[in-house]
Amino acid sequence: MTATLPDPGLLALGADGVMTGATSGYEKRLGDMAGVYRDDDAYRRTLAERGAGAVVYRVEEHRNVGGEGALIIGTSTLYPGRYGDEFAVTRGHLHAKADRAELYYCLAGTGVMLLETLGGRSEALPLHPGEAVHVPGHWVHRSVNVGDTPFVTMFCYGADAGQDYELIRRAGGMATLVVADANGSWRARANPDHSGYPRA
Repeated sequence: MTATLPDPGLLALGADGVMTGATSGYEKRLGDMAGVYRDDDAYRRTLAERGAGAVVYRVEEHRNVGGEGALIIGTSTLYPGRYGDEFAVTRGHLHAKADRAELYYCLAGTGVMLLETLGGRSEALPLHPGEAVHVPGHWVHRSVNVGDTPFVTMFCYGADAGQDYELIRRAGGMATLVVADANGSWRARANPDHSGYPRA
């Protein structure tokens, strides 16, 4: 018996994050971000002003097959915002299969890819259009929008990778916060609430 092969996917990726050829997508709303920001008072003030239904980021993706060896390709559009001095972020994750890598390529906007290992290393890598970050396996990662316009990236990772979104919450947030500095730019600052990630 011959296995049915998936059809190739022809995709068009817009600088606005719209992906022609997407098979699915989702939105994260302000109400979904409880516990993500260290400045909970600032988050709650924004929640009261904008409402729980305000979209803070959206994802479009193409999945034409699952399992080992297959890829998920998509776009992430993270809208600008500030919560106290913290810039808008995605929830962030470590892959459930922790050795799975991921590629992020900036299509528009200005952002930072915040990366951390379970052993205590931390990197905050700036991203501008035309630049990419290759996130190796075993790195926790999240996107941060440090600009005034949507931060749009294309991502690609193994379809069997999965995501562990709870790891960051259990650790009291990521070890590093990306915050506004006195010059109108950004800086990385230690998160005093971070309790450490469990070792694999």
